[in-house]
Amino acid sequence: MNLKENSRDNIEFMISNIKEKMQVVNGGALRPESFDTDHYEDLVDIYEMIMSKKSFSVSEIDAIVSELGKLRKKG
Repeated sequence: MNLKENSRDNIEFMISNIKEKMQVVNGGALRPESFDTDHYEDLVDIYEMIMSKKSFSVSEIDAIVSELGKLRKKG
């Protein structure tokens, strides 16, 4: 998958992999349609950082979830 291209398919791919990698229990909290293409580069940066790590501390998970929350569509 070419993540250089800003597309809905790529957003869905990244969110799906983020949920799997972080073992997100409440998948409804991270829905691809909640993310806008306006913040695509930020989402790619977070995705690449998550995929590069083997594990996460509780504080890292909190920080990642907080950053993803900032990228979600408002309203």
